[in-house]
Amino acid sequence: MKKSTTGLLLGSALVVGLSGCASSGTQSMASNDQDAWYQSPFVCGLAGGLIGGGIGYATSGESNEDDAAAIGGVAGATAGALMCADYGPSMNDSDGDGVPDGRDQCPNTPAGVAVDASGCPLDTDGDGVPDYMDECPGTPAGVEVNASGCPLDSDGDGVPDYMDQCPNTPAGAEVNALGCEADVVLQDVHFEFDSATLTPDAEMVLADVAEKLAANENVYVRLEGHTDSIGTEAYNLDLSQRRADSVRDYLAAHGIDPSHIRATGYGEEQPIATNETDAGRAQNRRVELGEWEQ
Repeated sequence: MKKSTTGLLLGSALVVGLSGCASSGTQSMASNDQDAWYQSPFVCGLAGGLIGGGIGYATSGESNEDDAAAIGGVAGATAGALMCADYGPSMNDSDGDGVPDGRDQCPNTPAGVAVDASGCPLDTDGDGVPDYMDECPGTPAGVEVNASGCPLDSDGDGVPDYMDQCPNTPAGAEVNALGCEADVVLQDVHFEFDSATLTPDAEMVLADVAEKLAANENVYVRLEGHTDSIGTEAYNLDLSQRRADSVRDYLAAHGIDPSHIRATGYGEEQPIATNETDAGRAQNRRVELGEWEQ
C-alpha cells in the first residue's frame, strides 16, 4: 500500500475515532455519568499522537520520515486531547458574573455585582461585608463592623468604638468629638514621684488613647495638668505644665500631630477633691483630656 493511501486511512481514523470519543463524552456529561476511560483527554491525546505520527510517517518522503512522524505525533496528541477535553460545566457561568462555574467560589452572585477573579463580590475595605451591601465603605483595617459594614458603636453616641475615648456613655447623652460628655480624667496616668516621667502603666493607658486619636485624625484635644496643694503654687504650676507636656510628647511620638494638641498646666488651682486627705490629694493629681474646639 502506498504511503499516501496509508496516511489517508489513518487520518480518517483519527477524525472518526476522536470525534466518537468527544461525542461520547458530551453525551455522558448530559446524563451526569462518570466519563469512560476512553473519554479521558490523556487517552485521546495518546491515541491522537500515535495516529498523527503514523500520518506524518505515511505522508513523508524517505529523507524526512523521522521528523514528519514526530511533528505528526505532536499535532495528533494536541488535537486528540482538545477534542476530548471537558469544557461543558467549566465554561458555564450560571450567575453571569464573568467567572465560569468551575472556578466560581461564590456561585449565585446577584446580577450586576462586581466580583474578583474567584467570582466573589468585591470587598474593598476587607471588613467582611461586600461592597454592594456595605453602607460604610472605607472602614479602616481591623475595625469590627456590623452586618451593614459600619463600625460598631456600642453606646450609640454616634462616635464609633474605635474612636471613642468614653465607650460607655449613657444612652441619649450628648457627647463631643471624643465620644465624651465633658473633659475626662485619664485614669491611671501617673508619674514618678515629684517628676514628669510617666510610669509604665501610664504609657499603656496613653497607647490606647493615641490609637483612638489617630483614627479620629480631624479632632483637636486639650491636655490639662493638675497637682495637689503640697509645695508652693509656683512649683506646682511648673510641675503640672511639665506633666501635661510629657503626655503631649508621648502622644506625638505615637503618631498624633502635635499641632492638634494643646497642653496647659493649672497647678493646684482647680482641685476636684479636698487636699486635706491622701485620697483627696491623689484625685487632684491628674491629667484631663478634652476637645479643643477650633
